[in-house]
Amino acid sequence: MSTVTTPILTAVLFLGALMLGGCSMNEGPTDSSPSVQPQPEKETLGMVRVGIETSLGLIVVELDGEKAPLSTVNFLAYVDRGFYDDTIFHRIVPGFVIQGGGHLVDLTEKDTDKPVRNEWRNGLSNLRGTIAMARESNPHSATSQFYINLKDNLMLNEPNDGAGYAVFGKVVEGMDVVDKIAAVEIGNFGRYPGVPTEPVLITRAYRLND
Repeated sequence: MSTVTTPILTAVLFLGALMLGGCSMNEGPTDSSPSVQPQPEKETLGMVRVGIETSLGLIVVELDGEKAPLSTVNFLAYVDRGFYDDTIFHRIVPGFVIQGGGHLVDLTEKDTDKPVRNEWRNGLSNLRGTIAMARESNPHSATSQFYINLKDNLMLNEPNDGAGYAVFGKVVEGMDVVDKIAAVEIGNFGRYPGVPTEPVLITRAYRLND
């Protein structure tokens, strides 16, 4: 397990950790690609709470359907069909983020829906406890994977490869669980860095206020 010793190295490792899958070299669709999810008809979602039950405790996130409607609709589509059940937090970057939502215990990556358009200019900031979309270098490549910020990561609000990282909600209960996940022992497994040596499961994700 490597130790981050400089701010520059920290930033590089952190941005790399937000890449979907952790090892894909293929970029996602461009802004005009038909394989990007079409924008849904405008609707007022308001605030939607989702419970994320993990093997280390319950995390409750509140999604901002007004400021981040595309990301919220996308995340809820996965929640409603049980996609996140029995997945893992596959990437931990101590002091930065925990990432999950796309891999099984054996690190097999699940098939996802089409990518969602990046909503990084929605006024929400990558502050401690916020939940945001993980993606590849293409700004519009986010699918199911998400990360939770362990500290204020304001650099993620700035354009990287043409855009920042889109926040779509925040943790309202269970930040102690997030910190507990962030503190587990990690190692490198093949091309996957920062993997918990003992799997941290997402046993179930579900809406709380419907």
